[in-house]
Amino acid sequence: MKTDSAKDNTAVLIDADNISHKHIAGLLAEVANYGTVAVRRIYGDWTSPSMNGWRQCLLEHSIVPIQQFAYTTGKNATDGAMIIDAMDLLYTGRFASFCIVSSDSDFTRLAARIREQGVAVHGFGNRHNTHRAFIAACNEFIYLDALQVQPDEAIHTTPPLPQSPPARMSPGAPQFPEPSARREPGPRQLDHAAIEGLRTAISGSALYEEDYANLAEVGIRLGKISPDLNARNYGYLRLSDFVKASGIVELKMKPREVGSPIALVRLRV
Repeated sequence: MKTDSAKDNTAVLIDADNISHKHIAGLLAEVANYGTVAVRRIYGDWTSPSMNGWRQCLLEHSIVPIQQFAYTTGKNATDGAMIIDAMDLLYTGRFASFCIVSSDSDFTRLAARIREQGVAVHGFGNRHNTHRAFIAACNEFIYLDALQVQPDEAIHTTPPLPQSPPARMSPGAPQFPEPSARREPGPRQLDHAAIEGLRTAISGSALYEEDYANLAEVGIRLGKISPDLNARNYGYLRLSDFVKASGIVELKMKPREVGSPIALVRLRV
């Protein structure tokens, strides 16, 4: 149960075993939208050479590393440590939301349990290897490649550390695909899931005027249909651009006497 002190506090928990450090700038810029980031923790075996890339990020972004030794090959001890900490934080009642950064399906039950407590879960992971079960367990899920920032957008709070020679990777060290240094070129084509999700969201929304629905309500319904049906996951900064790209809707703006116009949308006949 959330307490009055929870306000807009959020906790960010990062699984360093399967997330690349090159996503960190875009990630932290995004989680700042959810409120005050009261906890920033990252979990992994920091004795492993595979963690070298993360060390500079910890200093720049004030992320607390949590050591978890890999006692047995093939067993992910990091997941257990992360889950225990998340539950401890949950029961303090100080958090309005959690950001779980991982592509591991082992966090599916954790996300579901946090939501059962009335606390929102924002998931972040890799596009091509995050299990659907984990995505579905979150209130919202954003793919990390959709959050890439250009190099000059990253804010460095400390001077860079001297570069050490590249360490030889151990046989069991995790391998990450290299994310693009810049935002991926151009929006993605909407797939069948996005098109059908949009149809369902518009059809299920209350009519605002004639046969038009409020675009804001459609966006909320999209997230409820599938947490990763998010405009940014398809390369669009605005929901209006996302729905127009589907080719199945008509969009119009309704002026108001006070405030910005309201975006309305309907399915094409």
